Amino acid sequence: MATYISILRGINVSGKKLIKMDALKAMYEQLGFQNAITYVQSGNVIFSSEIEDSKELEQLIKTKIKEVFDFEVPIIVLTKHELTEIVANNPFSKDATKDKEFLHFTFLAAQPENINVEDIASKKQEGEDIAFSNKVIYLYCPLGYGNTKLSTNFLESQLKVEATTRNYNTTTALLKLALIK
Repeated sequence: MATYISILRGINVSGKKLIKMDALKAMYEQLGFQNAITYVQSGNVIFSSEIEDSKELEQLIKTKIKEVFDFEVPIIVLTKHELTEIVANNPFSKDATKDKEFLHFTFLAAQPENINVEDIASKKQEGEDIAFSNKVIYLYCPLGYGNTKLSTNFLESQLKVEATTRNYNTTTALLKLALIK
């Protein structure tokens, strides 16, 4: 049985698409997933499953959320190995000049077919940095994520893939929880 991390986009934001974490955990258990643990209110769930296909898991979860909560949300499912690599490969986390409080991970639902690095990088503001990988975009936003033009919505529109963003602390906490399972 493998351990997975699912990251839901856009729940419990501004009073919309509300899901209580105990209800989300119960829904994962209804799907037959084991050891479900939620982390903070933004739709992060660590769970175990015998299903080995992340895309199949994403579809099962999407379908069940629509059935139970009557709305759709983008979902990205990662293995704990994938999340370990994503965190380890963050090019900004070992840079002593970059405060981890301003590091973010924009997780991608699929590898983009085209990345126009120049167009995206042209939106960087003072002090910001961005790095691209197959499954994630690493961001450093020293003016705060709420002030960057490199938002999830912008990156989705440029890359034509669903995405969701988590800060460094949330991402590393998810990894720690996944590793103890």
